[in-house]
Amino acid sequence: MAETTVHLLRHGEVFNPEQVLYGRLPGYRLSETGEAMALAAAEWLSDKGVTHVVSSPLERARQTAAPIAGKLDLPVETDDRLIEAGNAFEGLKVGVGDGALRSPQHWWKLRNPFRPSWGEPYVEIAVRMLAAVEAARDAARGAAAVCVSHQLPIWTLRLHLEGRRYAHDPRRRQCGLASVTSVTYDGDRVAGISYAEPAGATDPDAVPGA
Repeated sequence: MAETTVHLLRHGEVFNPEQVLYGRLPGYRLSETGEAMALAAAEWLSDKGVTHVVSSPLERARQTAAPIAGKLDLPVETDDRLIEAGNAFEGLKVGVGDGALRSPQHWWKLRNPFRPSWGEPYVEIAVRMLAAVEAARDAARGAAAVCVSHQLPIWTLRLHLEGRRYAHDPRRRQCGLASVTSVTYDGDRVAGISYAEPAGATDPDAVPGA
């Protein structure tokens, strides 16, 4: 059976001076540091046999995909299934001890952390991400594909593939900025999952809405 690898690349740092949870909101681009992260990821992926590049439709993801496609002379396709998770706190500050979480009017959104009640259900994220990754796998049979997406969708898919519970502590996600979670397939069977940080480690707590 042909071995195929799908590299799930999280976008780089976003310019977000107000430190809001930006989610799917338009207008959030990579910062200068984020652009450098995208270049580092492109360099790391340049010798991985990539023949297919696909991105979330959000601007920060497409910006992250661009240097990879440029280096490899490949087009960037867009897959809406790779988009950031929906979240009822979009546009608000949600840091611990401040922002929206201090207001009782928002507490009802936290009533069920297992679904979760504040946004797109984990199971729905997993289903759409799995479909997107399998489509990318099929497009790059015997080689490698890159899917540029976002932290929660990538992490939810990894939990699904590893047979772990979806409910989790966001601070414990192994999915830093411009990190690569690689899923290797033997035919259609998942043969392994690995993780790398081509742009270096980042603190996810410092990047709301990423």
